[in-house]
Amino acid sequence: MYRIISGKWKAKKIAAPKNFDVRPTTDFAKEALFSILENKYDMQSISVLDLFAGIGSLTLEFASRGCQDITSVEMNPKHTAFINSTAADLDMALQINVQRGDVFDWLKKFRNKKSFEIVFSDAPFETEKKKYQEIISLVLNNRYLKNNGVLVVEHQSRMKFDHPNLIDTRKYGNVSFSFFEPNKEENTDNQE
Repeated sequence: MYRIISGKWKAKKIAAPKNFDVRPTTDFAKEALFSILENKYDMQSISVLDLFAGIGSLTLEFASRGCQDITSVEMNPKHTAFINSTAADLDMALQINVQRGDVFDWLKKFRNKKSFEIVFSDAPFETEKKKYQEIISLVLNNRYLKNNGVLVVEHQSRMKFDHPNLIDTRKYGNVSFSFFEPNKEENTDNQE
């Protein structure tokens, strides 16, 4: 069970089936994250890529706050079906594009096709550090971020990243969000 914190569906509780093995971002951490993001972006005019979307805790939060262009990538077919049905129930189906697939394969397949202001990655907590680094590289090196974009990686607080694009890490108990800026490009004429 999780709760949409703000926006059109503020305080709406979302109950996932009991047999789902998920760990939605805590309300406390989610509230802090959106406070940071809403200081930088107008939610109604951005596009978001939610990697490892799980049962859609962040996807639905973005949609509730007015974001009209959300792509959610999740491998588990039960989870993608849950996001789709919940989005339909809440009249968010037109805002959310759910893609079923392995995040690593998806990032390789769709590289250089679309850029986003926010890319959010919440890989399973047991994911190895080198896999986190692969996600960071795939996102930053394949133009998934617009020039004003940010990659947000949710991870266990004991994991630390040393990366030239790392601009900030915020810790909320055993969960941390690390923020990465896009690669600097010499020619920015062809950016969206």
